[in-house]
This record gives sequence, structure tokens and C-alpha cells, in this order.
Amino acid sequence: MSIRRTTRPQRVMMTVAMSATVALALTGCGGDSDGTDSGAAGSPSASSSPAAEDKGQQQPDTAAGDPVDPNVKLAEAQGEDGLTLVVHAVKRDAGGFVTVQAEIKNTGSETRNTAGWGGQEPTIVAKNPNSVAGATLVDKTGKKRYYVLRDTDARCLCTTAIAPLSPGGSASVFMQFPAPPDTTNEVDFTLPTFATTSLKISG
Repeated sequence: MSIRRTTRPQRVMMTVAMSATVALALTGCGGDSDGTDSGAAGSPSASSSPAAEDKGQQQPDTAAGDPVDPNVKLAEAQGEDGLTLVVHAVKRDAGGFVTVQAEIKNTGSETRNTAGWGGQEPTIVAKNPNSVAGATLVDKTGKKRYYVLRDTDARCLCTTAIAPLSPGGSASVFMQFPAPPDTTNEVDFTLPTFATTSLKISG
């Protein structure tokens, strides 16, 4: 009986294939909650978010989600210098994700820059210029904070490359987060430079 041996080139190709599969995993970002917050006073601490790994779990969409009715206003948050954020939809998806869809309007008299919405993590800001990657959801009951999902290259599952808003201008945005437990139906939503607002999750 002959024994078939794997050659070195074959072993290299197998290793490359396995590495490519692992690279498809999507991850959230955070650390375990201990009831205190080192980043923002008065808020629960950051929590680990469920990872959307390539293990049969549905991956979140990278598009803005289903069309929304611009006349629906679930919540409104005031920002700096005449900016207003209006939330149109907060939907829990079957794959274990929450998608927030909103519109940011410039009601002021001057053009406003959008760079501050990306947060303060240098890697995230660099990979997602002029984005809403700095948004978070906070489950006050579970004392956990959820960050916008990003892939293994630190690219967020959210709107990026948002142009400066001229007076009267607006931008439609979306953000996808790991979903809180099914028992959590209400969360606090924060986008840098905007006030925190409470959101009810549907779906």
C-alpha cells in the first residue's frame, strides 16, 4: 500500500487558505464591565461586544439597511453649532445586530466639519475618515457599552467619507452594533459632539 505525502507547496497553500478564512472574522471592541467608567463620567463602563465570527453566524450588512421614512422621528439630539441628529430607525436584526439609521442636519449659518464624529481612537479615525464610527449604545440595566462593529482591518460598519455640511445641508448615516440581550429594549445612544438620547429597539 502506497502512502501519499503532502508536499511543501501543498502545505503552504493550505496555510494560506486557513489564514484567509480567519481574516474574514468581524469584531466588536471593548472591555469587561465593572460598573465604573474610565472614559465618560456618569456612564456604565465599556463592555465586550459579541464578535461576528465566521462560524456560521450571520454577518452584519455593510449597506445602510432598509429604506426609512424620513418623516419618522424616533429621537432627536442636539449637536454643536446648529447641528441636529434625527434618528429614523433602530432595528434588531436576526443575526444579532442592531442597526441605527439617522440623518444629521445643519440648521446653522455656516458650513460644519464632520471629522469629530469618528471618535478618538487613532486607528479607527485613520481607517474611517469623516465617519460616525465614534457612536456607542449603552445598556444601563446591564451596565454595558456597545461600539460600532468593525472588520479585521478596523473599518467600521457605518457611514464614512461624510462631506462637510453646508447651511441647510444634511447627511443620512447608519451604524451597526452588536445587539444587547433580547430583554433590553431601550438603550442610550451617543455620537461625539451630540447630546445623549434614549432609543427604543424594534424587531
